[in-house]
Amino acid sequence: MRIAWIGKKSPFCGNVTYSREITNALLDRGHEVSFLHFAQEESEPDNWPKFQEVSLPFLYKSQVYTIPTFKATKVLTESLREIKPDIVHASLTLSPLDFILPEICEQLNLPLIATFHTPFAGKGAKLISGTQLLAYQLYAPFLVNYDRVIVFSQIQRDLLGRMGVREEKVAVIPNGVDTSKYAPGSSQVKAEFQAERLFVYQGRIAPEKNVEPLLRAWKQSEMEPDSKLLIVGDGPLKSSLQPFYGAEEGIIWLGFIADEHRRIEILQGADVFILPSLVEGLSLSLLEAMACGLACLATDVGADGEVLEKGAGVVLNTKTVRSQLKTLLPLFQDHPELTTVLGQKARKRVLERYTLTDNITQLEQLYREVLLQRPLPLTHRL
Repeated sequence: MRIAWIGKKSPFCGNVTYSREITNALLDRGHEVSFLHFAQEESEPDNWPKFQEVSLPFLYKSQVYTIPTFKATKVLTESLREIKPDIVHASLTLSPLDFILPEICEQLNLPLIATFHTPFAGKGAKLISGTQLLAYQLYAPFLVNYDRVIVFSQIQRDLLGRMGVREEKVAVIPNGVDTSKYAPGSSQVKAEFQAERLFVYQGRIAPEKNVEPLLRAWKQSEMEPDSKLLIVGDGPLKSSLQPFYGAEEGIIWLGFIADEHRRIEILQGADVFILPSLVEGLSLSLLEAMACGLACLATDVGADGEVLEKGAGVVLNTKTVRSQLKTLLPLFQDHPELTTVLGQKARKRVLERYTLTDNITQLEQLYREVLLQRPLPLTHRL
C-alpha cells in the first residue's frame, strides 16, 4: 500500500516518536511511505527510516503548534497529487493545515485518516485550561470531515463523542512499543551515577508535566545518598527549577537525550519511573519504561491510569502528587522486591495490550476498512 504520512520530525515530542515508530513499522511490512512534514535545518532524532520526504514551508514551529506559510497549502496539494497515495494519514500537528486537509483530500479523492494526540485530564475531570481545551473545542467540528480519527483510549473516544464526533468515526488504537527493543537488559547506568537505587523522570520540563511536586517530594523525603533521581528532558521550566533541586539532593539533570540507545540504557538501569503529569494522551515514555521492566508511577490522566490499572503500576492523584510521592519514594527505595514485582507486572501489561506489532496490525485493518468504504483505483493493495 502507498501511504502519504503527514507528521512531525522535530522538535522532539510524543508526536515525533509516534510518527517515527509507525512509519518504520509500516515500511518493515512492505508498504511504501512518503513523509510530509514541516522541515528545518537541525539535527533530528535518530532511527528515522529512509523514505521519500516532502518539506512543507512554515513560519514558526514548536513542540505544541506550527504556523505554516501561505505557500504550504499549495505544496501539500501538489505533493499529494504527484505521490498518488492509496491513503493519507495525518498525525495531527496542531497546525492550520489540519483543518483544510480534508478539503484537499476530497478534491483529490483520497481517503484520509487522522491520529489525534492532544492530551487531556480524563476520568470526567475538566480539561486543563489553555492549549488542551482549545484544541478539543477547535478540532471536534473538523474531525467529522476525516474518514476516521484514531485516538489512544476509550476515554478519549467518549470525550470526542460528547463534543459531537460520531462514535463510528473514531477508532481506538493505543500507542504501541517495540518490546524487543524496549526490554529488560544489562546496563552500567547505576555505576555511572554511583547509585544503588535509580529513579527516572523522562519528558518535557513544562507546567502540564507537573515536575515540581516530584522534585519537592524527593527533597522532603531525605532520600539516601546512593538513591538518585534522573531528570531526562528539557523545557521552559528547567532554568527556574534546576538551581533549587540539584546534585546535593541526589537529583541529576541530563537534559534532552536524542540518542534512543542511551535512553534505553537509562531505563534498563533504573528501578522506578515517575510521570506526575496534569494532562496526557497515552504516554509513550510510560509504555517504554513499563516494557523495560520498571516499576511505574503515573497520574490518572489521559489513558495513563488505564494502562496501570489492576496492579500494573501505581496510579497517583493529580491533587496529592507531592504527599503521595513523599510516602512512596522511600518505600520503593527500601524495598527492591516491591519494584521487581511491579516491574514484571508492568512489562506483562505492555506485552498483553501495547505492543507495536498489534498496533500496526490494527492500523492495517483500519486502512482496509476505509478503502473498502471508499473504492478507489489503487496502485498497491495489502
